[in-house]
Amino acid sequence: MKVGCIGLGDIAQKAYLPVLGSRPDIELHLQTRTPATLHRVADGLHLPAGQRHTTLDALLAQNLDAAFVHAPTAVHPEIVARLLEAGVPTYVDKPLAYELAGSERLVALAEERGVSLAVGFNRRYAPAYAQCADHPRELIVMQKNRVGLPEEPRAMILDDFIHVVDTLRFLVPGRVDDVSVRARVVDGLLHHVVLQLAGDGFTALGLMNRLSGSTGEILEVSGQDTKRQVLNIAEVIDHKGQPTVRRRGDWVPVARQRGIEQAALTFLDAVRAGKVLSARDALATHELCERVVRAVQDGPAAA
Repeated sequence: MKVGCIGLGDIAQKAYLPVLGSRPDIELHLQTRTPATLHRVADGLHLPAGQRHTTLDALLAQNLDAAFVHAPTAVHPEIVARLLEAGVPTYVDKPLAYELAGSERLVALAEERGVSLAVGFNRRYAPAYAQCADHPRELIVMQKNRVGLPEEPRAMILDDFIHVVDTLRFLVPGRVDDVSVRARVVDGLLHHVVLQLAGDGFTALGLMNRLSGSTGEILEVSGQDTKRQVLNIAEVIDHKGQPTVRRRGDWVPVARQRGIEQAALTFLDAVRAGKVLSARDALATHELCERVVRAVQDGPAAA
């Protein structure tokens, strides 16, 4: 199976290439416009010259069975469109595009061509988070915080807060009837944002503070007098009377802990089986992110 990897930045090198590069059933082809990076990464994976490419045209000439896109978000629309037009099933880092119209065009193109398009919402596959879907979820609270990183609202929401948005959508136990957004913007930079989703019998809160004093991620789901807390996608604490703690095993790879391995292999299994994956649900997350962006820019009434 010939699989292309486009873009060799941190996420590709730390998370995806250790998974793809270790599979004996995959002939891995790398593409980046930076020759030094290409050869350094390819050398580490012991890839021959024929599996190293500096242009997308050269990569597409290999008749790929699938491709992973880890290039910067700004170039996603161009790269993903080229792959879909060539009939290549494509897995792309979130988001599809910074603008909703661009995301809509890619999803429509994939459907028009009958080609799989998957978006890397890995938290849906992370064991600690996936198991929360079996827990009572009357109240869901997720926070993903960072230190000293206020940012332009659209970039922050589409590149980072989108994980919070998608995880809430994944875990809410019913239809969302109400959406509200609060935020603090100073000199055009988004300091923090709070998203509330509500429906019959449940409330979900997503928070991000870019001036929080520490970097971390906490998810809590509670209901029926029980609570499950997940710290940094690794440590699970169940509260029902005395808390019970489960920690990630010492030998569990980070890519598996964070759901990246499972997301990548689920995509590749679908390609092998000839199953076409739809990005419609991923597009719904992008649509909700657009509502958050609009609310931050124009005030809460815009949500």
